[in-house]
Amino acid sequence: MEKIDNLDRKILNIIMRNARKPSKDIAEVCGVSRAAIHQRIARLIELGVITGSGYNVDQKRLGFNTCTYVGVKLERGSMYREVLKELEDIPEVVECHFTTGPYSMLIKVYATDTSHLMQLLNDRIQHISGVTETETLISLEQSLNRQIQIPLVAGKKK
Repeated sequence: MEKIDNLDRKILNIIMRNARKPSKDIAEVCGVSRAAIHQRIARLIELGVITGSGYNVDQKRLGFNTCTYVGVKLERGSMYREVLKELEDIPEVVECHFTTGPYSMLIKVYATDTSHLMQLLNDRIQHISGVTETETLISLEQSLNRQIQIPLVAGKKK
């Protein structure tokens, strides 16, 4: 993969904080032209460094007041891909990670309330073939949500 330079890193740090920031403002901060910003962002997309774009939506404003992390134990770790396919059919499951430790998988689920969560767990997730056990951790408050800060490399210009 091609390396990214400090200008790319500066651009990424800016757009990760606010993807709607105008190119002219990014160009001003970075000391380059607006065209250079467009070219760099297009290159970062082509390289797969930038993988998507969109808006962050406040789930609570849509009525999904319960954010939960669910540890999922499987009969066999090799069942991960089959279970993942089933989880993809549950819209309230928004993240899934294949993990080490006590769980085979860790998933993030949004529910409207604890009754909805119980229905998701009892009627959907725990009925998936291969799922042997779940442990539920309800998030009381999200205190931090950010992208990783990309450090600049010492000795490089821009």
